[in-house]
Amino acid sequence: MNDPIGGMQGTRKADVVADAVNRLLNTLTIRCSKGLQIRDYFHIGVIGYGAEVCPALGGALTGRLLVPVSDIVENILRVEMRTKKVSDGVGGLVDEETAFPVWFEPSANGMTPMCEALDLAGETMSEFINQFPTSFPSLIINVTDGEANDGDPELIASSLRNLSTTDGNILLFNLHVSSSPGQPLQFPDREQGLPDDFARLLFRMSSQLPPTALPAARERGYKVNENSRGFVFNADLVSVVQFLDIGTRVDKNI
Repeated sequence: MNDPIGGMQGTRKADVVADAVNRLLNTLTIRCSKGLQIRDYFHIGVIGYGAEVCPALGGALTGRLLVPVSDIVENILRVEMRTKKVSDGVGGLVDEETAFPVWFEPSANGMTPMCEALDLAGETMSEFINQFPTSFPSLIINVTDGEANDGDPELIASSLRNLSTTDGNILLFNLHVSSSPGQPLQFPDREQGLPDDFARLLFRMSSQLPPTALPAARERGYKVNENSRGFVFNADLVSVVQFLDIGTRVDKNI
């Protein structure tokens, strides 16, 4: 995760993923806002895996595997001021400063204990389902830049996808973040034609896109169907952001 993403010099994969996760957390808090009230439509967890596998939210949320959205809102690690380009109303662009809340710090150390991380995710989801058996099915998004170095994750992924509430099975999506500037493979509907064994493995590990996510993917210009899977290989900066956003559209009916 220390390498540049998509061949972009000076932009680490770890930084891009951290920004995308923080942006997603902010989006989810906004979706759960009703006036001044925050409704706990979601419980959210971030697991980091490298030298160790552990909860990755910072500050007062350190060490917690799953937290309700209201706790996310109340425990921002810090707020950074970021500059973005916005329309000036006459066809040009101007810089505008905007507040960017941070809950999750980037980290990278070269290890990829994916099996251990998926095991922890499965244990966490099992406990959550026992507590909330009628909840909307949970979504797990696995972000990786390489193959697991602690075993074969396919059987663990299958066990995760078989976990279910009374409303349906857990969804497991996989996002491969690459250093290559090559074209990303986005939401494929078959294993044939994928570039290598690792891509085919991640495809098999991934759930099909649910019907509620298909319109969001099509709005972004992706050609998807009922067999498309929640999987992007060789992701670039844009793909990371859009993948996480499309993934959370499974909440559309909440």
